Amino acid sequence: MNPEDEKLIKLARATRARNGAEEGAAVRDETGRTYTASTVALPSLALTALQTAVAMAVASGAEGLEAAVVVTAGPAPDVAAVRDLSQDAPVLVCGLDGAVRETV
Repeated sequence: MNPEDEKLIKLARATRARNGAEEGAAVRDETGRTYTASTVALPSLALTALQTAVAMAVASGAEGLEAAVVVTAGPAPDVAAVRDLSQDAPVLVCGLDGAVRETV
């Protein structure tokens, strides 16, 4: 695994832990900038950590993604938001310990 993907895993784990959320996510855009997020669970708005991270990237001007990471105890999340920006960006799904369970 390359060091940039390892960095995404660390960022996603830290965001999840800091916020006490179900999931943490991190994405890297086409310029190398990173965005992190956790699950959003409001009465009027529900977003996965990955959807939130992608939204943050888009809101900051990202036009594509190089890679994404989700840290979760659950199953692999929906990756449609990532695919809207990149058809081939790997999405690493990691357990709470940071171990990669699968690449979507």
